[in-house]
Amino acid sequence: MVRIHPSILSADFVNLERDLARIATADGVHLDVMDAHFVPNLTFGLPMVQRIAEVTDLPIDVHLMIDDPDTWALQYAIGGVDSVTFHAEATRDAVALARELRARGTRAAIAVKPGTEVDLVAEHLREFDMVLIMTVEPGFGGQSFMPGMMPKLETLRARARDLGIDVALQVDGGITDDTLPIAAAAGADVFVAGSAVYGHADPAERIAALRAAGGGEAVAAAAGDAPAGSLER
Repeated sequence: MVRIHPSILSADFVNLERDLARIATADGVHLDVMDAHFVPNLTFGLPMVQRIAEVTDLPIDVHLMIDDPDTWALQYAIGGVDSVTFHAEATRDAVALARELRARGTRAAIAVKPGTEVDLVAEHLREFDMVLIMTVEPGFGGQSFMPGMMPKLETLRARARDLGIDVALQVDGGITDDTLPIAAAAGADVFVAGSAVYGHADPAERIAALRAAGGGEAVAAAAGDAPAGSLER
């Protein structure tokens, strides 16, 4: 199954409620929280996430690109937030943090930068509801997709299949009609898209086009009949 999570980094922040309504057909909304330390950019924090949760019915997918998520990530486990993603490179104890997020009723996800291997994530894969493979360097939108990240997806999907577990594999960065099928064939099933959705006059039309580009359920067969992770409650 192909699930599309538009990133509001490409939305109009002055008219954000309007732009959230324009993606009502999406499977979730991706919120990039950046602190200008872990990545060289600053976006928004908890007050914005709380307010968005009040005005949209979409599942909220929070991506924390911040230092010290062990301290701050739990604050984002609030009503309306479906999943909280923290970075492997920033956490002191990924397993403990994931368990605490789950205990608070939020799905736990871990992200890895392009230069980070996935061996340790694969070793503890049962502890996570989703793994985010960055297909660009985190921090800015509009970068080109890195096809060299596909072996990471293949490794994790094979590991999930061996364990018999249901885990979502998300990709973020450079997702378009052309690159989405590449990531889907490697095992991804959740796709973050910014300018590919909001860079067009009709975001709903673009969401449908991206889903079609992934081939729907046929993607699982292309990825070796791997189980698709679910972000549904």
